[in-house]
Amino acid sequence: MLLVLGAAPWIAPISFAQGSGQGSVPAAQPPDQNQDQGGPAVDNGPMVIPKKKEPTDNTPPPAPAEPKVKNPNGETYSLRVDVPIVTLDVNVILDKNHQFVPGLKAQNFLVLEDGVEQKVDTVRVTQTPITAVMLLEFAANSWYVINDMQNAAVSFFRSLHPQDYIAVMTYDLRTHILCDFTNNQQVIAQSLMSLTIPTFSDTDMFDALYETLDRSSRIPGRKYIILIGTGRDTFSKINLDKMLAKIKATPNVTIFTIGTGALLHQFDNGGIRELDYLQAQNQLKTFASMTGGLSFSPIFQGELADDFAQINNSIRNQYVLTYRPSNTKNDGGYRKVKVMLVDNEGHPLQMQDEKGKPLKYSVISRDGYNAKLPVE
Repeated sequence: MLLVLGAAPWIAPISFAQGSGQGSVPAAQPPDQNQDQGGPAVDNGPMVIPKKKEPTDNTPPPAPAEPKVKNPNGETYSLRVDVPIVTLDVNVILDKNHQFVPGLKAQNFLVLEDGVEQKVDTVRVTQTPITAVMLLEFAANSWYVINDMQNAAVSFFRSLHPQDYIAVMTYDLRTHILCDFTNNQQVIAQSLMSLTIPTFSDTDMFDALYETLDRSSRIPGRKYIILIGTGRDTFSKINLDKMLAKIKATPNVTIFTIGTGALLHQFDNGGIRELDYLQAQNQLKTFASMTGGLSFSPIFQGELADDFAQINNSIRNQYVLTYRPSNTKNDGGYRKVKVMLVDNEGHPLQMQDEKGKPLKYSVISRDGYNAKLPVE
């Protein structure tokens, strides 16, 4: 069978003219001028927003990070918290020869503060140079008294070490600074040699000691005052009660006293003069004992070498105890402190010599301190 390929039959075009007849096709609407002619058709139907899922737990959202603020001028600031620590200088010496007792441990020291036992943290032995003030009574009273003072001052000068810093002050009606703190022994010697002729006969010891304590409190570290005089006081503005309060309120100062005029006292036959002397000597002993120092009243010049040897032994060899007080209140109150020696079982420590005989000893330290104030 033969197939003949040819042109397709002609089909009449379909008309899109408007009409109402059956089978007619509606005319195309003109395009909207507001529509984007270049893009695809967009479905402008209602928008469906999916519902958020509720959190499964009640955990709050994390807090926003705090902004970093720089200190002005790039400075660094720190916060310091002061933990109260009490430091005690304690000397343990034998009563017979005033020799320092070595080898004691922390468990051998019992510290009571206002009657409450304290735990001793550290104990160490120090042998350091000293910083001391020689406070000398230089008044026109008696040649014997002046001679005793000069002999005592020279004896102390001879016991100094090259690293010691010493100041020299005298007092009569007022105080006089002969030399400031120095370790130049030539300067110290010249200041002592200048004591030739006294001016006044008054001895305002309370005012002089008060001023010396005030000046010493501005110097850091442990200080010593070597008070050499009769202990008499005439016209001081400071009375004894204020003097004792000043001593209690001045930390890190130990007072050693050398009483002058003891030989003259041997010839007194009683009366008011002897009572004044005994009262003056008692005041010197009180000043020394309150600060953990020693007090001497030598009759003869030959005793001075041994007296200052004991003072040097006490100053240069001592125990330093530290503890944190159980009473942490910063109320500025005075805390009474007592130091005793105990054995490993807590009983009073017993010492014996080589022959087994008991040895008596003394524990010397300050009798208290003032607590800090809240503003300090």
